[in-house]
Amino acid sequence: MNIRTLTAAAMFMSLSAVGGMLKLPVGPSSIAFDSFPALVAVLFLSAPVAGIVGAGGHLLSALYGGMPLGPFHFLIAAEMFIVVFGFAKLNEIGIPGLKWLFFVLGNGIIAAVPFYFLLSPAFFFAAVPGLLLAAAGNALAAGLVLPVLLNRKSRDKTCGMH
Repeated sequence: MNIRTLTAAAMFMSLSAVGGMLKLPVGPSSIAFDSFPALVAVLFLSAPVAGIVGAGGHLLSALYGGMPLGPFHFLIAAEMFIVVFGFAKLNEIGIPGLKWLFFVLGNGIIAAVPFYFLLSPAFFFAAVPGLLLAAAGNALAAGLVLPVLLNRKSRDKTCGMH
């Protein structure tokens, strides 16, 4: 990994930490806007590195929230890696509608399924509405920013700027 990629990943992870401070008052205290920077990172980073930003962003958000689910946050971080990685791959392939659906359903419902069995069905059904709201909010924020950055990025390339 070169210094430019490492610096960009650190910047996006820092933005995830800031987004993690913007908590939604539903469910566990780690539901926040920490995914938004990872979704934006797909324009600048490879899928694996964007996935690392998503995983790290969740851990930073969970730390800020007091780690309410304890070691389960490492499972959630792994799930965030998979969801952001998948989002980035769908973005690379050029399937815009599916990448958003994948992120919202993956982050808002599928990632919660292990907790149906690990904690309780009640926890799952209590957490999913907040997770869906947070996933949709993160996706909406990224959906508003990505076209602007994409336009800027393509304009900079045509002007010879990198």
